[in-house]
Amino acid sequence: MNELLSITLGDLLERNARKYPSYLAIKYIEQDYQRTYYDFNQEVNGIARGLLGMGLRKGDQVAVWAPNYPQWIILFYACAKIGVVLVTVNTAYKAKELHYLLEQSDCKALFLCNDLRGIDSTKIIYSICPELKNSKPGFLFSKRLPLLKMVVSLDHQYDGMYHWSQIAYFGASITDKEFNAVKKTVLPSDVMSIIYTSGTTGFPKGCMLTHSNLVNNAVMSSNRMKFRLKDRSLGVLPFFHVFAICACIVVPMVHVGTLVPLLAFTPVKALHAIEYEKCNIIYGVPAMFHSIIAHGDFHKYDLSSVRVGVIGGSLCPPMLYKGITEKIPFKNFVNAFGQSETSPVCTLPLSDAPFEKKMTTVGTALPLVEIKIIDPETKEALSPGVQGEMCVRGHNVMKGYYKMPEATLETIDRDGWLHTGDMAVEDEDGYYQISGRIKDMINRGGENIYPKELEDFMLSHPAVSDVQVVGVPSKKYGEEVFAFLVLKKGMTVTEKEIKKYVELNMSRYKVPAYVAFIDQMPMNSSGKVQKFLLRDMAKESIDKVIEPIEQ
Repeated sequence: MNELLSITLGDLLERNARKYPSYLAIKYIEQDYQRTYYDFNQEVNGIARGLLGMGLRKGDQVAVWAPNYPQWIILFYACAKIGVVLVTVNTAYKAKELHYLLEQSDCKALFLCNDLRGIDSTKIIYSICPELKNSKPGFLFSKRLPLLKMVVSLDHQYDGMYHWSQIAYFGASITDKEFNAVKKTVLPSDVMSIIYTSGTTGFPKGCMLTHSNLVNNAVMSSNRMKFRLKDRSLGVLPFFHVFAICACIVVPMVHVGTLVPLLAFTPVKALHAIEYEKCNIIYGVPAMFHSIIAHGDFHKYDLSSVRVGVIGGSLCPPMLYKGITEKIPFKNFVNAFGQSETSPVCTLPLSDAPFEKKMTTVGTALPLVEIKIIDPETKEALSPGVQGEMCVRGHNVMKGYYKMPEATLETIDRDGWLHTGDMAVEDEDGYYQISGRIKDMINRGGENIYPKELEDFMLSHPAVSDVQVVGVPSKKYGEEVFAFLVLKKGMTVTEKEIKKYVELNMSRYKVPAYVAFIDQMPMNSSGKVQKFLLRDMAKESIDKVIEPIEQ
């Protein structure tokens, strides 16, 4: 059945608590925390009432800046119950980024903890709001953030902040009648969460995702993957990322499964959780799967419980896909494609698709989602087999960017098509291959070069572990190809050999003008390669050398 559900996330939790009260909803392996659907719903209700008692109301924005704590999930569903909008904060944010997000999103409250790797969250919030230290909890008057009224700590007690353990006490002032009345006002079309884009080009934009966006994206995704009642999902993705919100927090709710979250990803913890918690489903970005199969103790773990794997967040090279499927006994392992603006999934392969389709494409459009490929210049629709920009329309498209109407109109046209900025081609069976971002395309002397094609090919070299390709300025050609390579341990190869390898197999204009060997790729906390940093490194590097005269 491919029918859209008209239900809020809060009502979805209540429905599960009534129908499956004894089913296990969440089980942590690093903390003493596990809850049945009934117990989890009761705990969520207590926090939701507490938030109301603290003065938060439907439509207010609150931010959460924390790793994958149980409180993160509780807060998510508590906000869903009462119509409060949850704003997710990247755990790697520093002062400038946090200030921008809190100010741009009009946040009234911030929930934080100090268990962030390399980040002193309390020092940062005190630097942004020096008034906080001497404030009475809940009565912050900040010069720089006048709308921010309260900060809540999830771990220790800090000056000027509430502690998580106090929230439930505020709920005593909220009667059942008041609580139920508030819940009834929350609609599926209401904004549930604001997810900020990475901001690698300009300021981050807040994608407004509704209850309907998140619920139906999870329903269509899990149906296509043939998830089962009581399936156990390994939650290795950071919760602040839209992929994690869908895969870890909402998908188990729609198919009544169990989430087994990790506070932070390591390959050993992932392997341990799969074996001892008998996980059936694994979600992850390519770098996570690579580190799992490359771990020295991989062969010691029993992964026979695994049935389904979904890889997303960034494009997975076919060579890596093949390596993963040779080592992990997936019945179904697929590439997913999407972005924050599409809640996030747009495409997934059918479960019975041929292996080659699963390895080389990101699948077909989800049910009730339309996709078209257009010419980026003329905006005309293109036929299958012709490369262009992917546009998406349907239930998964965001409501818009928060307080950025012009940016919204630039992204979602008058006919409701969201322009993804990704280059793609549709094959004769309706499967899509992604070529990369339009802005990543390299134009060398009038020839268009798509980095992903080069990256996938160079990964086939026996000495290469990882590769990223960027464009750099060229006086002669406009742009040239610059390739960054990470070599496999103990392997060596020269720049000349890499160039020859490409030249023997691809058009001459695609041969990199520059090749640099590095120890590892710069990654953000979501596991995505930061190409803008590589571009900066490449430009700095070519400034020190004479530009190649001939290619």
